[in-house]
Amino acid sequence: MSSSAITSGSPPFTASAERWGALWGARADDWTPTEEQQIPGYEEAIRRVGLGAGQRVLDIGCGTGVFLRLAAERGALPFGTDASEALLELARNRVPDAELRLGDMQFLPYGDDSFDLVTGFTSFFFAADLVAAVREAGRVAKPGAPVVIQVWGPPERCDLEAMKAIVRPFLPSPPRAAPSPPPLWKPGVLEEIATEAGLTPGVAFDFSFAYEYPDDRTLGRMLVAPAGIASLIGPEREEAIRAQIVEVLAPYRTLEGGYRLHNEFHYLVATAA
Repeated sequence: MSSSAITSGSPPFTASAERWGALWGARADDWTPTEEQQIPGYEEAIRRVGLGAGQRVLDIGCGTGVFLRLAAERGALPFGTDASEALLELARNRVPDAELRLGDMQFLPYGDDSFDLVTGFTSFFFAADLVAAVREAGRVAKPGAPVVIQVWGPPERCDLEAMKAIVRPFLPSPPRAAPSPPPLWKPGVLEEIATEAGLTPGVAFDFSFAYEYPDDRTLGRMLVAPAGIASLIGPEREEAIRAQIVEVLAPYRTLEGGYRLHNEFHYLVATAA
């Protein structure tokens, strides 16, 4: 694959990216089956923006490369960046032809006007400065190219919110001077962020899909994998937290003993200047 979209040298890392990269990579293998269940959300984004053969696509926070695999299957040229080397290793196995780089979403290792499509699926809000991360996405997108921003939907429409309430106290606190994060799912919030970042807001939409887990043990193990939750709660508390997760998600248990968790996601398709 051509590397003309890639700049030389190593970009800087924020402390936030270093922290989240290590946390997300702690149990990369256990995160993979959950990421693979996000395909409906990726396909809906592709349906909305279109994706043609030969187009350069950058996925910011590409994880294990599930979205990039879909892009490659459509003939696009896949590029991805992530703060976790462990996730990137899995992505390299999944999409051998992709150009993948360890990087910070606030300092993307690509030249200006490099990509026909830039995506960030539940990734931008992990940046120390969300607006700066979206601005970087717009910088590397070609003029008029779509930039897809995906965030969680309203808490009352996300079955996983019950689990989040258990683990939230263990997650890293934002810097003291940082303002409280806005409710990204509310109408107009992403549009305001995109505008401040120099992009032109376009269509916004919501889309739901379900995560499925076959049994209690799998549910507990896989739901402490994302965002380094298992590392943050510590080995001495892990079994207890897993048990709490299983208990609080009991309403979503199927007749077969598995779990089906519906979650809504909010999207904005913005346009690069």
